[in-house]
Amino acid sequence: MKKAINFVLSLASGLLITSSMTLMVRAQGRDGVTNGNIPDSYIVVFHENVTAPEEHANGMARKYGLGLTYIYSHAIKGFSATIPAVRLEQIKKDPSVKFISQDRMVSADVHVQGKPNPSPVPQPTQVIPNGIKRIGRNTTDLGTNIGVAVIDTGIDLKHPDLIENIKGNITCVNRTTTGNDDNGHGTHVAGTIAARDNAIGVIGVAPEANLYAVKVLDKRGSGSWSSVICGIDWVTKWVKDHPNTIQVANMSLGGSGNSDKNCGNTDGDALHQAICRSRDAGITYVVAAGNEKDDAANHVPAAYDDAVITVSALVDTDGLSGGLGSNTNYGNDDTFASFSNFSPIIVDLGAPGVSIHSTWKGGAYNTISGTSMATPHVAGAAALYILNNPQSSWVDVKDGLISSGEANGFGHTDPSLLHPEVVLRAGNL
Repeated sequence: MKKAINFVLSLASGLLITSSMTLMVRAQGRDGVTNGNIPDSYIVVFHENVTAPEEHANGMARKYGLGLTYIYSHAIKGFSATIPAVRLEQIKKDPSVKFISQDRMVSADVHVQGKPNPSPVPQPTQVIPNGIKRIGRNTTDLGTNIGVAVIDTGIDLKHPDLIENIKGNITCVNRTTTGNDDNGHGTHVAGTIAARDNAIGVIGVAPEANLYAVKVLDKRGSGSWSSVICGIDWVTKWVKDHPNTIQVANMSLGGSGNSDKNCGNTDGDALHQAICRSRDAGITYVVAAGNEKDDAANHVPAAYDDAVITVSALVDTDGLSGGLGSNTNYGNDDTFASFSNFSPIIVDLGAPGVSIHSTWKGGAYNTISGTSMATPHVAGAAALYILNNPQSSWVDVKDGLISSGEANGFGHTDPSLLHPEVVLRAGNL
């Protein structure tokens, strides 16, 4: 049977620990994972002429004796399932099947997990995190009612600094019933995007943006292409059913892979195709470059430069440009983090990603690092841009953010010579 996907509409309102630990986290997701591939787990994509994908998927499950995990009807048409080798070739030859992708592991892109402060009672007095200061806080454009989907581990649905902004949630994770965060990573991302300007905790880039918790990673920060596509499929459906409610999606997650620069049509990449179709529905996707000190072309969704805005991590320790702050284990102030993936072609923007202070599960706060933490700065800025430039395409948003960015030598430097991308500046969007 189709996996039950739970959705609740709110009426009130790069997880990378170290490179070696990332591999461990990804491998923990399912037994037998090799190089990110999940054995016998596949995503089947139908041709567009399949008019009733849910009915057709269930029919194929009966025909071939499959146990379905997800059915997709909006970003792509198809399903995911465990498919034994003896059945795989038969399914490939089915006339309704466009292509089949191997399911792969993904994980949240955070470099150092901090020790969260206990849930404070009362909440602490509001501070402006250094990352928000560094990109230039916009005090007139607050991203009011621009919707941002956080495709991640969920969001703490009762966090005092976020609850007013959360408008909906869904889970694509087994044995969970809502988009509530049981890891902390997604809540941290959400706080950087849109923590309220309310005198407590922290403040986000777009403090009046709406948040949608799309839980695709489990409590260990681990998931799969199939679970991520489930979230993308829901976001795409939501936008079709409720136009102009979600305009931006943040994906601070990643796994190994490459891009055919053709929306997955050439290499049969279901994740790539799902993002492209969702992009075409009007959603700007902002993703983490990843934390492997590697070419971002080797990691997805970062490599999908025909469909996403890809973000690297900058070291900032004083909330100011100029490189006068203290140095860190990941590089000097106002240089790019040593862990950050790079590419002169694929990476579009840099943003603060070291020692970022934000919200955490259980009503708490935490300070952690990674391209995961850089990405929501850009997602929040995308919300600001869209508010001032309605009906912008994702390319318009990308070009607008790049054109207003800080060039090398005008507040930051790049001793590594690996990061020609500009650094986000949001104060004048």
